[in-house]
Amino acid sequence: MTEERPILTPRPLRHGDRVAIVSPAGIIKPQVVYNSLPVLADCGWVPYVGKNTFGRFGTFAGTDDERYADLEAALLDPDTRAIICSRGGYGAVHLLDRLDRLPLRDDPKWIVGYSDISALHALMTRHGIKSVHAPMTKHISENRGRDTDSRRLFEILSGATPDLRAGGHPLNRPGEAEGLLVGGNLAVIAGLLSTPFDVIRPGRILFIEDIAEPIYKVERILYILRLSGVLGQLAGLVVGRFTDYAPDRGSASMEEMISRIVADYSYPVAYGIPVGHVDHNVPLVCSSLVRLEVTRNSAVITPIG
Repeated sequence: MTEERPILTPRPLRHGDRVAIVSPAGIIKPQVVYNSLPVLADCGWVPYVGKNTFGRFGTFAGTDDERYADLEAALLDPDTRAIICSRGGYGAVHLLDRLDRLPLRDDPKWIVGYSDISALHALMTRHGIKSVHAPMTKHISENRGRDTDSRRLFEILSGATPDLRAGGHPLNRPGEAEGLLVGGNLAVIAGLLSTPFDVIRPGRILFIEDIAEPIYKVERILYILRLSGVLGQLAGLVVGRFTDYAPDRGSASMEEMISRIVADYSYPVAYGIPVGHVDHNVPLVCSSLVRLEVTRNSAVITPIG
């Protein structure tokens, strides 16, 4: 696998570093954010809330200009070292064209979130910067930072590079592969196909998850990827959790359908990885070079660069 430019790792957070909480997409209840602040402060950081974090404009946390302004301010502030998105929803895609013009590689910052925030991970992948697909303020608040996923997130922000070890799955396709780990919410990243922010490219290890998408809609996306040729040229596939859907006449489960669609390919495929809209949502570093090892009884994702 050859990427166009070296991948940059934002520097680890140190005591006294500022951490911004912003809302690039949907509306967030203020108390959820406020309850996360002491948890972040206990890590030795200085959390702060963006000016428009609690904004409201229709279903969005403020107008496009307001939501962009908070991200721009945090990305350009030399003392802010991480940006934790308050929640997902929908709306981050509106900001990509303007964010794309910022000098993101001059002073890389960690961006944290999942769901609709997959659009921001795609932005960072385009610029060759690592970011963290991870739980956001609701998870941090409810668990007071004591759960394994919050602790893993804080360790990553502090410079750790933990691997991910998961149990086996009957549909696992054994094998080993190395590549750039990219992905996130499938509906979001599929919406970026054929744009400058398209992360689904040959030689990469793709991880996917989604919520409330019928099997046939996910199948349609995968068929588009199959017809384009890129699905067959992945280095590996990591299937996270697909939730809030019902079996249909063609497939008893989402995993069964995905297994059928990728049956002609030879790369390793891991199923049932705890990533997605679930309580146990393991943080993964997007745009990191990893080794994927899959057996019938286990799946391991190990950072190697």
